[in-house]
Amino acid sequence: MTYDVSTVRAQFPALRAGTAHFDGPGGTQTPAPVIAAFTEALSRPLSIRGTTLPGEVHAETLVGDFRQALADLLGAQPGGIVFGRSSTQLTYDISRVLSQSWGPGDEVVVSRLDHDANIRPWVQAAGRAGAVVRWAEFDPATGELPTEAVGALLGERTRLVAVTGASNLIGTRPDLPAVAELVHRAGALFHVDGVHLTAHDFVDVERLGADFFVCSPYKFFGPHHGVLAARPELLETLRPDKLAPSTDAVPERFELGTLPYEVLAATRAAVDFIADLGSGPAAAGRRERLRSAYAAIGAHESALLETLEKALAGLGGVTVHSRAAERTPTLLLTFEGRDASDAYRFLARSGVHAPAGSFYALEASRHLGLGDDGGLRVGLSPYNDTDDIERLLRGLTEFLG
Repeated sequence: MTYDVSTVRAQFPALRAGTAHFDGPGGTQTPAPVIAAFTEALSRPLSIRGTTLPGEVHAETLVGDFRQALADLLGAQPGGIVFGRSSTQLTYDISRVLSQSWGPGDEVVVSRLDHDANIRPWVQAAGRAGAVVRWAEFDPATGELPTEAVGALLGERTRLVAVTGASNLIGTRPDLPAVAELVHRAGALFHVDGVHLTAHDFVDVERLGADFFVCSPYKFFGPHHGVLAARPELLETLRPDKLAPSTDAVPERFELGTLPYEVLAATRAAVDFIADLGSGPAAAGRRERLRSAYAAIGAHESALLETLEKALAGLGGVTVHSRAAERTPTLLLTFEGRDASDAYRFLARSGVHAPAGSFYALEASRHLGLGDDGGLRVGLSPYNDTDDIERLLRGLTEFLG
């Protein structure tokens, strides 16, 4: 079985509006099975979790199914899957808890490559604790974040290192296992922002060496919220603020209030939708089907990216800032003598959505010499096809003409 993009596209009601979407890094469109799962969860009896009445059992099942689905997606343990309002919220929550044990002279390492959600929570937490923040710099000419750029900053007082799994601005994928080895050798914890990575790569948090890994299901066909994956035994050592009568069990001690069960149902459906995109046998486990699916998605996106990059190389006045050897199918473009925001508005008039900005990756945009304005971001998703690419290239040609 080959990857049939037309069949994939048919499952996205929003694509019927005719827009060519290159805004996947900011959030993908939603397939029909995910929408149906959301509705189905609310159509059956639903109550506070329990084991007696149908509504209680339904809620309990939805929570368990959600945790197992995300564990399968990330190579984690169900007991280490934490629901959050967003990845930003979860990172702030973890930063507040971890920094309770930091003090003057302790050190935290952050990267210029990252989304601000994996920078500012740590900078602010370090500031409150009197800890020192050290910055790992990426090479603006290549987009690479060398492992040694992080390793050179580590010492006996390093408490935590925060690095992205993939840059949401230029797509760069640092060598996480190599970074993790150095971080753990220094006795520090490793927090990975996997929001952009999880949309494009088969994730294994243990192989990556991440102690904490956050992602956002709305970047891979699900609803708007965040997920944290960590080892249950590590979560057991952390004491977040909570209400007195609420459970102290892990992972529930990190989840404040009643969970949105319908959102959990939709997220589980999004994972199943991805698993169905591969060519693995139906009898295979979900984890193996996801492996096959990400291989198919990667091949499809890589073929589109190759076509796009070859065409962009022939357009005068275009600078492509996405240059790392290992990266996601995400391109940041700027234009000689033209504003990226003008390109965004020009393309929008022909139904092509390629947004402009720095996309909360302020440090990366500034380090590239683009200030706070950034550029035009073109992000490929599994539902993009050659027609989308042709429409984008026609629009850019007309804009530059």
